This record gives sequence, structure tokens and C-alpha cells, in this order.
Amino acid sequence: MRTAEIHRNTAETQIDVTVNLDGTGLYTVSTGIGFFDHMLEQLSRHSLIDMTVKTVGDLHVDQHHTTEDTAIAIGEAVAKALGDKRGISRYGSVYSPMDETLSRVALDISGRPWLVCKLPFTVTKVGEWDTEMVEHFFHSLAQAAGITLHIELLYGSNNHHIVESAFKGLARALRQAVEVDPRKADAIPSTKGML
Repeated sequence: MRTAEIHRNTAETQIDVTVNLDGTGLYTVSTGIGFFDHMLEQLSRHSLIDMTVKTVGDLHVDQHHTTEDTAIAIGEAVAKALGDKRGISRYGSVYSPMDETLSRVALDISGRPWLVCKLPFTVTKVGEWDTEMVEHFFHSLAQAAGITLHIELLYGSNNHHIVESAFKGLARALRQAVEVDPRKADAIPSTKGML
């Protein structure tokens, strides 16, 4: 089973995360930020990665630590569950439509973390979640998981749809990338021999 459990406790946040890469998209999520919870639920459901996330953060300060540390814990859990990455498809790419919005997400589980994120917002919050935290979440996740991640809004106007399209795109691309390729289930998908 490709599963992992991460406990991250700092002076700013206390976080417990579990993931099962071979799940069915079951989730239990609680971060104290409603719209962020909704996006993490989408990430689990559409990636088919079972996920539990329990975050207690210093929301009396702002949403930064809660968002960043949750992303780090999820990224660390995904990386741990992947192990040596033997047999994975490694790459994933998706066009993610949501009503008037279309996003493109492409990723490589390369061990070389990088983020290119082009998501222009016209509001400062969606629900109660600060829109500047969206890119920060993706950055922290990519760093912790060792993923090269590209997310781009091709077009769209509704800020809720833009965020949700990006998260669902990430989920579907991640689902592709973590899948075991039956033609090479015993091999590391790199000419280097490691990722």
C-alpha cells in the first residue's frame, strides 16, 4: 500500500495528514478555512487519493501559516507514499474546464520542485480564503512533494471557478502521474536511475 502519515507541529500550526495514493477519493478535511477545505476535498476526490487533513492553525493572525503548513504536510505525505517512485507514470497533464473557465495543469514528479502559476484574480478573497494564498499553496505543495508544477488560466472570469478549475486540474494530473505503469512497474521512470 502506498500510504503515508505526517504529523507537523510548530508554534503556529498542528497538522495531521494521511494519504493513500491507491484510494478512491475518500476525504476528511478540517483546516478552519471553509473554501480551503472545499478545495482540498476536490483535490482528494478527483485524484482518487484518500486524504485526511486536520489542521489547527493561528487563524487569529492570518491564513498564511495554515495554508502553507497544510500544503507542506500534504506534499511530504505524497512524497513519502511514493517512496522511490518505482513504476509511476511520473507525468500528468490536464485541461480543466469549469463553466466559463479553462485551466491547464501539467506536472512532473521529478524531484526538482518548481512552480509556474498564472492565475490572475480580480478579488482578494473567495469565500473567506485569501486568493493570494492559492499560489502559495501550490508553491509549498510542489516544494514539499518534489514536483515541477505548471498551472495556467487560459480564460475565465469567475474567481471561484478559476480556483476550483486549478485544484481539479491538479488533482487529475496528479492522478495520472502517481498511477503505476504496468509496462514498467519495476522501473524508476528516469534514465538517471532515480528521481
